[in-house]
Amino acid sequence: MANGVLVFAERREGALRRPALEAVGAARRLAAVLGGGVDALAFGPGASGCASELGSHGVDRLFVTEEPHLELYAPEAYAAALADTARASGAAVVLLAATVLGKDLAARATARLDSGCLSDVVEIEVRADGTLRGKRPVYSGKAYAWVAVPKARPALATLRPNVFPVSPPTRQQAAELVRVSAALPADRLRVRTVRLEKAAAQELDVSEASIVVSGGRGLQDPANFRIVRELASVLGAAVGASRAAVDAGWISHGHQVGQTGKVVSPNLYIACGISGAIQHLAGMSSAKVIVAINKDPEAPIFKVADYGVVGDLFELVPQLTEEIRKLQSS
Repeated sequence: MANGVLVFAERREGALRRPALEAVGAARRLAAVLGGGVDALAFGPGASGCASELGSHGVDRLFVTEEPHLELYAPEAYAAALADTARASGAAVVLLAATVLGKDLAARATARLDSGCLSDVVEIEVRADGTLRGKRPVYSGKAYAWVAVPKARPALATLRPNVFPVSPPTRQQAAELVRVSAALPADRLRVRTVRLEKAAAQELDVSEASIVVSGGRGLQDPANFRIVRELASVLGAAVGASRAAVDAGWISHGHQVGQTGKVVSPNLYIACGISGAIQHLAGMSSAKVIVAINKDPEAPIFKVADYGVVGDLFELVPQLTEEIRKLQSS
């Protein structure tokens, strides 16, 4: 009987991504209810090097496919391997992070397994009858709905990054390595990633950062984004933006937070000069603490903010930056 949990161990440049470890923590809790173990699947050269880190967080077995053509995301091959591993490992549940890669892979693997998938969940549980249930935002984040996969197995789910905690290492035992061959060889791939091109200046990804400082139309000019960047720098935060700022060409789309940008769930979200349109709120309303700085006391963002400051951001944000610098130097 299938009672294990399989986690897709997403890697970037050879290192495990934090959302993968968040999924492992959720997998341990589900496995305790199901009465099974926790397995993981990693792709590409050097994937076996994750055995120690994953083992310390509670993974029992690490399935690895280390062929060179799987170093970069290959949709067909990854989906076939994930589906095959789910069946072979006896998984009742398969968990992936709701990253761009994870969501694409989950959809493909779900189709191969003829199963069901809970998408972008912020809570997940297994009921006594074995039903997998998840809580996910709906209506642009204005409400939450519980959704379920009652019978199809293995059931899949993608977990919103930065929502589930990373459990501290509990043991020194490495995960048992299980080497498997690629489900699809290189010459059978219809689509493959040739290379990744990065911007010259590397900045924190808003979708993974624990603190995000965002700017909006209230900044009035692209040059004024330096105020936001300075605050982000002292906090060790990522720089975000509203759609209005991105559409105006003030900052690149990679920084956009919202329904048509990136969904973020940081520990702290600071919105500077952002009114709080529904599209934007859909991308950041699940942040643990929201601070809004806006001169309009009627701005919609104050309805979701934990702390609201009505005032001129050109005065308040530099003052906040300076006070944080003083605290850090004391």
